Amino acid sequence: MAGEESLDRVEKPEHRPSPIDVHVGSRVRLRRTLLGMSQEKLGEALGLTFQQVQKYERGVNRIGASRLFDLGRVLDVPIGFFFDDMPDSMSGVTAGFRSRLAGFAETQEGFEDDTMNKRETLELVRAYYRITEPSVRKRVFELIKSLAPTE
Repeated sequence: MAGEESLDRVEKPEHRPSPIDVHVGSRVRLRRTLLGMSQEKLGEALGLTFQQVQKYERGVNRIGASRLFDLGRVLDVPIGFFFDDMPDSMSGVTAGFRSRLAGFAETQEGFEDDTMNKRETLELVRAYYRITEPSVRKRVFELIKSLAPTE
């Protein structure tokens, strides 16, 4: 049949991950890394392979609602955490509306900072939270703030 042949020749559009899926995946990776958890351990906790976790973190596979709920539980964060710091241009949601949603952070217009995805930042935060004495941790925090240039 001619109709079937024409269907075979139709080129499929290249699949590109949604920017929102990529953002949510990067937040999964951020939280997993901050906890010092491997992709294998996260996969075990969710009943997934580490390859599936990799695909979620890259945004290649979309994370469904029930899986997002499970991720929040395993990573000990509210679901809104995965959408925090999403640029307004990506979400189509105004910053004012986003600030009213539980767990969503208000972001500055056009502000895109890769700092939270740098290995140095993640290692610093993990080391900071390994300081068990609250008074020592507070002094370290104050020291770091005093070393930074004033705005």
